[in-house]
Amino acid sequence: ALALEYRSILVPIVSGIESREAIDLAARLAAERRATIVALRVIVVPMEHPLDAELPEAESEANRLLDEAHAIAESYGVRNIERLVRARHAGRAIVEEAERRQSEIVLLGAPRGRHRQIFGHTVDYVLKHAPCRVMVAAGSRPLQPA
Repeated sequence: ALALEYRSILVPIVSGIESREAIDLAARLAAERRATIVALRVIVVPMEHPLDAELPEAESEANRLLDEAHAIAESYGVRNIERLVRARHAGRAIVEEAERRQSEIVLLGAPRGRHRQIFGHTVDYVLKHAPCRVMVAAGSRPLQPA
């Protein structure tokens, strides 16, 4: 990844250490390449609600996560754009945002060692459908019990 030029790095964010680590990695790459990070938070709206339904808790959490991502990017002196979208399917929303912004790479944070599957449905969808490179940053290895 370091040998490639990225002007726009799309980083979908969720609650958890994996997203913070992904934003940190993206910020380091962006600082080296003078790239812009687009921090994307997707609010998944259940089918039984209209897309514009009021979801104050989800919106509050999204704003908190976007503020946190902004602070991390800012600490590296990197330009950061925060984007909040509502969708029925997170993976599809990420792919559409990558297409719309003509991102050169999507950088996804993923947990390590907690699930039977290597990746969840969203990461799998993005890997299969993204119009650009996809980097999956596995989170820190969980601590092993003594």
